[in-house]
Amino acid sequence: MKLDFVHIADIGSHVGREVTLKGWLYHKRSSGKIHFLQFRDGTGTIQGVMAKSEVDQGTFELGEGVTQESSVMVRGLVREDKRAPSGYELTVKSLEILQLTQDYPITPKEHGPAFLMENRHLWLRSSRQHAALRVRDTIEQAIHGFFHREGFIHTPAPILTPTACEGTTTLFQTDYFGQPAFLSQSGQMYIEATAAAFGKVYTFTPAFRAEKSKTRRHLTELWMVDAEASFFEHAENMQCQEGMVCAVVERVLNDCQAELKTLERDTAPLEKIKGPFPRISYKEAVELCNKAGVQIEYGEDFGAPHDTAIAGSFDRPVFVDRFPTSIKSFYMQPDPQDPTVVLGSDLYATEGYGEIIGGSQRIHDLDLLLKKMEEHKVPYEPYKWYVDLRRYGSVPHSGFGIGIERTVCWICGLSHIRESIPFPRMLEKIYP
Repeated sequence: MKLDFVHIADIGSHVGREVTLKGWLYHKRSSGKIHFLQFRDGTGTIQGVMAKSEVDQGTFELGEGVTQESSVMVRGLVREDKRAPSGYELTVKSLEILQLTQDYPITPKEHGPAFLMENRHLWLRSSRQHAALRVRDTIEQAIHGFFHREGFIHTPAPILTPTACEGTTTLFQTDYFGQPAFLSQSGQMYIEATAAAFGKVYTFTPAFRAEKSKTRRHLTELWMVDAEASFFEHAENMQCQEGMVCAVVERVLNDCQAELKTLERDTAPLEKIKGPFPRISYKEAVELCNKAGVQIEYGEDFGAPHDTAIAGSFDRPVFVDRFPTSIKSFYMQPDPQDPTVVLGSDLYATEGYGEIIGGSQRIHDLDLLLKKMEEHKVPYEPYKWYVDLRRYGSVPHSGFGIGIERTVCWICGLSHIRESIPFPRMLEKIYP
């Protein structure tokens, strides 16, 4: 279908021609006889120059009266201008105001995060938020592309579930026609089932964690990519994670230079993200933390200060491997050489952004799984279907989950996870 207007992203192919743009006024300044009007349309921004000597009086008065975030239709001549951020400018010939905005609440002055979060539906229009969410889209597309190239099939997992995956203390419970149901924490268990049907699978779903945490790294509603592969063992699982992260970073560096510049992201650390990633054991990570002055006892789980100490020792993401079985989930495969640790790993991003991926080889032996369920006091009946996967054609298999928002924070260099998703859900924050 042919459009009766052009997008700003395509403006470079129309140099020397008059075009029509449809969008919004982002900023405006005037110098008496000239209005400098910055337009945005979702694909980019461009400056329009309206000279009093080149338009009729009515049009110039419209340029005087148009306000921030008014919706407009503008016609003008496209000119190449290397001084302009986009490389092009528009000599405005005509302007139509579709809806004149009054008292737009977000002004060029400084606003606090509480105010901006109350106006998140409008804050999304700012250049930084727009750039971060365009990078997010590129990250998501890169993940889909990586899995498709590697032969993974996308198999959706349910959001309403009868059981927990990560533990019962952080579940959101709801009523399902008289039965208790829970909002999913992860699609992992379900794609263990689809992996037995398709070999290599992944799912891209929201996940819900009722964690009473106010840190800059936590959301109650987030997006997860879970992947699972039959006949994958622990080493292959980490290799797959590494390949995916490298592919994502490369895609963003190739496709999002303008957005990274808007975010003032120093890309030098990202340019170092090449395989192979370093691998250290949990025991070595504990020693590294204690040496860095961040105390932790063997057998304790890592928190934010430990994540920072671990990741800060490397210029690439680092795998921490073979955690104690006592702090990991019942379904993780014990190391045959040392059953006190599991064949599981976490991947820590550089620059203090913490864990972005968790993965493991799963227990495939029926008797061992039943034993671990008993040790962890996991009830049999709700997980009978999951046990069946070990009863009928069980094979070694492994998988992992990556948090989209933490990954966006890391790659964009964001200071808070609330800016990595259009409408963040946090403790005591559900509006808008």
